[in-house]
Amino acid sequence: MAAMSYLSVIERYNECESLIDELLASILIGIGDDAFGLLDTTVQVKNQQVPRFDSLVMNYPFVDLLYLLDKQGTQLSEDISVKNQQVRSLGTGQNCDRSQRPYFRHLTSEAGLYVTRPYLSHSTGLCLSASLIIRRACGEEAILVLDVDLSRLIEFMMGDSARRKMSPLFKTVYCFIVIGLFILVLALMRTVALDTLALISSDYAGDPLKPFSIIIYLTLALAIFDLGKTILEEEVLMHKDIFRHSSTRRTITRFISTILIAISIEALLTMFKASLGQEQYMQPAILMLVTVVGLLIGLGVYVYLGAKAEKLLTELQTDKMACRTSNKS
Repeated sequence: MAAMSYLSVIERYNECESLIDELLASILIGIGDDAFGLLDTTVQVKNQQVPRFDSLVMNYPFVDLLYLLDKQGTQLSEDISVKNQQVRSLGTGQNCDRSQRPYFRHLTSEAGLYVTRPYLSHSTGLCLSASLIIRRACGEEAILVLDVDLSRLIEFMMGDSARRKMSPLFKTVYCFIVIGLFILVLALMRTVALDTLALISSDYAGDPLKPFSIIIYLTLALAIFDLGKTILEEEVLMHKDIFRHSSTRRTITRFISTILIAISIEALLTMFKASLGQEQYMQPAILMLVTVVGLLIGLGVYVYLGAKAEKLLTELQTDKMACRTSNKS
């Protein structure tokens, strides 16, 4: 449940590019009537609140900055920050030359609107910029520019914002669970150490099966450690996209692999016991080996069918985006 990586964000952007463009266009058009208010002297003071754009905070939490350019690409207004539930003038940016920025160079009078591709901003990380030509009744023109945080925009479009707010709580719970598992591993390793010392001191002399108990404890410690490590990586350290089947398949595959390793080792140990004269262990050993084979087959079928289903869904989404783009053009 870590933050989305830039690769994941860009991948999601490529899937939803046309929808994102439409959303940003609707936002710009919606605030276009008030955009010239950015030039008012009441917003030329640093940290002065700008109440006319408060609706952006409530409805579009991914918006970062607003500002106006003239037809030569020079910034007319100060940077208006839309963050932390407040809309404020930062007192910076005015008179800066933005004529070389893509959102100015590629904006044409015919289209009147342009949305950039994702790029890295020094202030917001991975972001998008959208620009719109706006006009007053008197004929005066300016360019309204909107900067958005792409990661938060993707979360907003996926309806994932509420879950992200709960992530710290979820991570805390998972961390406590992992700590408990690791403590259990330490307890098992302590037992292994004591039994190994007793074995070396010949307390187990004459009983060839005694060393197997040490291996069983080691196997349990390995399985529990792998389980805790998987939970820590999947639920705390790595980003998990719950909207993708591949992410769920990865988690299930890792858990099943841990179980397979533990059962395989136990089956091997049980088979060794049977070979040393304990014939009552032969049937359990065979049953465990059959279980391992069944789990492997089931896991293979699950991974194959899951990957095939996700491929079909991806192709379907691609076709829908292509149709939307062709209809739009």
